[in-house]
Order: sequence, then C-alpha cells, then structure tokens
Amino acid sequence: MAAPPPRARGGSFRVLCTARVAPSSPDGVPMLGKRAVPLTFLDAIWLPTPPVDRVFFYRLGADDDGVDAVLSRLADSLSRALHVFYPLAGRLRLTPGKTNRYELFYQPGDAVAFTFAEHDDGVGVDELAADDPREVAKIAPLVPELPDGGAVLAVQATVLPPARRGLALGVTVHHAACDGASSTHFLHTWAAACAGAAVLPKPPVIDRTFIREREDLYDYMVSRTEESDKFRSPDVADSKLLATFTLSGGILQSIKDRVAGVAARRGKSPPPRCTSVVATFAVVWQCHIRAALGDVEADNKHHGRAHFIFPTDHRARMEPRVPDKYLGNCVGPCFASAPKEEIAAADAEDGLYTTCAAIAAAVDEGTRYDPDYWKRCMEHVGGMSASDGPPLAVAGSPRFRVYDVDFGFGRPAKVDVVSVAKTGASSVAEGRRGGSEVGVGLPPERMERFRRCFADAVAWLSSPSRPVTRDMDRSAPGHSPA
Repeated sequence: MAAPPPRARGGSFRVLCTARVAPSSPDGVPMLGKRAVPLTFLDAIWLPTPPVDRVFFYRLGADDDGVDAVLSRLADSLSRALHVFYPLAGRLRLTPGKTNRYELFYQPGDAVAFTFAEHDDGVGVDELAADDPREVAKIAPLVPELPDGGAVLAVQATVLPPARRGLALGVTVHHAACDGASSTHFLHTWAAACAGAAVLPKPPVIDRTFIREREDLYDYMVSRTEESDKFRSPDVADSKLLATFTLSGGILQSIKDRVAGVAARRGKSPPPRCTSVVATFAVVWQCHIRAALGDVEADNKHHGRAHFIFPTDHRARMEPRVPDKYLGNCVGPCFASAPKEEIAAADAEDGLYTTCAAIAAAVDEGTRYDPDYWKRCMEHVGGMSASDGPPLAVAGSPRFRVYDVDFGFGRPAKVDVVSVAKTGASSVAEGRRGGSEVGVGLPPERMERFRRCFADAVAWLSSPSRPVTRDMDRSAPGHSPA
C-alpha cells in the first residue's frame, strides 16, 4: 500500500518519512502466502466506527540507545511481530462474490505504514504527557491516519524534546479487525520483541471457527451501519481538551464502603457488587452527568434517563469457549440506565449508590451470554430515547496493562486514548501508581465543570465517611460533592 500523504500540521511538526513494514518470517519458516480471515458478526458490529487511536509517551534515559537506534529497533521488531499477527498487515475488504460479508485479506507485499516524525517547537514530552487538560490539536498529530484501501493498522513514532529524548508512539487500529484485548496482545508482543525478550507472549489464535456465527445478527449489523451513527458525537476533536483523572486505591475503597453503607441503611442485602471497575465507572458517569447539566440549555436535560455502555469480554463465556489469545472481536455491550436526577442527586451518597447499582446490574445482565443476550441488547438500544442524549461509552480496560508496554526503554510515562475526543467515550486503564485512571475528551467549558466535579468527588471521598447532603447549584456544578 502507498504511504499516506502528510497531513497539514502545525509549523514545527515534520513528517520525515513513512516506511512500509511487512511481516518477516523467521529463519527456516516459509513466507506467508495469501490468506483471508472472515469477519464474524462480532467484528461486523464495529465496521462503521472510527478507529481506536492510542499514543504512548516515553522518556529515553541517559543509558538508552540514541533515538535513531531506537527507531530502527521498533521497525525491525514490528516486522517480526506482524509475522504472527499477519491479519493486521492486511486490509479490510468485501468478501469476493458477496455483497454484505467482509474479510481481512493478506497477500505477500502487504505492509503496515510506519511514519517517522519530529516535533521540536519546544513542547516536550513532559507537557504532552501531562494529566491536566491539553488541547487535542496538540496530541492528534502524534497518531497516524489509516491509509486508504482498507488498512486496519498504522503506527507512528514522533521524536520529542527535550534533546530528542522524548518519544510518542502512536498506534491506530480499526476496531473491526480486533478488540482491545487483541490489539494490546499485539502491542505486548511487539514490545517484547523490541526489548529482546527471551520468550515472547503466546501467539494469537486466528481461527475464526471458534465463534458460533449468527447470520441474522451479521445481516442486522451490516444493514444498520448508517443508522448506528445516530448516537456518535460529531468529529470535532481539535476543538476539545483531553485530560486524565486518577482514582487511587483508597478512593476506590471509599466508594465501595459508602455504597455498602447506603445499602445497609436501605435494607438492601446483598448490596450492589461494587468492584474497583464498577466504582471507577460510577464516579465518571456521575461527573459526566453533572458536567452536562451545567450547559446553558440544560433545563431540558434535567429529566429523562442517562445511559452508560461498557464492553465485557465473552471469550470465557461462549460455548465452545474462545481461546484467551483469540485475535478478533469477542466482546459485547453492557447497558446501564438510571434517571438523571437520581444520578445527580444533591445527596452525594444517594447519587453514587444509584450509579453503582445500575452499573452492577448491567454487569450481572451483560455477563450472562445466554441465547437471549443479543435480544436484550437490541431491546436496550431500542429503549434509548433521542431526547435523553447520547450514552456515555467506555474504551479500554485496566486488564490491558497498557503501562506494561515496555519496548526496552522503560514503561510509558503516559498512555492516552486520543480517539475518545472524537467518539465522546471515556477511556479507562490501570493507574500508574495503583488504582485506575480515566481519559476524558470534552469541550473546554464542560471539561472545567467535569474537573471541578471530579475534584469535589475525590475530596469528599477522602473525608471520613458520613452522610452528606448539599444543595445542588446546577449553574455551578463544581460545588457538587460527587
């Protein structure tokens, strides 16, 4: 495939070149021939969605090789990793002779576009990798666009100040090719190969016959590709800010304790199953709703229901069981819903209990992969009113261990899912120092309201547990306790 033309970007951002990195076969192993991997109905769900854009920020130490040697190792090891992840070097296309079935097709000569760039306007890795709100326009150039023609993977390495010792590694993956577990499996394999690990992670399982096909759902997913855009946010990423918010292990435990306390007062036994992931989702959802209620036109948004969607991995739940290292999509949605007024309740603990209970119930329902699972999903989608506004969705998972992606020059200083600024989702990952962290992309005014809501929530959750009631001033949601 031809290298993509450079995008029009700011003054001192320079694309040096775009290489084509093809899979390389180890000594004694035959070269790969033509291969087609059919998409399943679980892949077809993602056909119309934007690709997932991640950027990993690294600081090269004094003892690390020079940046040119690092870039060379990245390209060489990418070639080796692509040998076992060859579908990612291919392209997405209609299956020959079909009008509504798709496949990943690889043939000799296919390769991944690897762009090399420099950024030297004084904005270094420390500023770009900060947690505080940053302009998406400064981060977006660090991730590559997918080349035309059906490519499903592109990577970019951008050298950053100071003294060319910062590195941003951008990775763009089309979700129809694989889910987050698969794409991060690829990243861990690439990183291990680059670091010279004696033993690489287990290779992926590419056999799609493990997925029991649902032709009716495949037809439905393909037929709904245009309609599926109705809840997607406009592509206005450059006008937004991107920020990261951290919940420590202690804060997560405080959430669990307070939810258990409300359940006890209400006589609810057992209480909602409030895991660390549920607790993280609950705070983020509540802060999103409260930040949205501060909009000028918010009077029409106080009522109705709020919706929250997050993925669950079905590999261990399907029959037959799908291998853990299956390369493809094997996730389904969980749907949580609750009245907006209850989520943004003046009593902080009541609002937190509402979100945790709704999310815990969604986990219980969404992890039951029985014959009625997809029927329930469609009923949830059909029950969403346009007047409620778009649901908040989640990208990523703490289980992906993105901060363990070490190419031989240390753990990432920061990982951002840049595409949340396009999709309106929030990203979730393991915290760098324990707990969990959340990435949010919002317009400036709403980002400030979200930031204040989150700071108030953390301050309240850090205080001794006791019932808290505050008047909720919706014109100044920063004063809300959670």
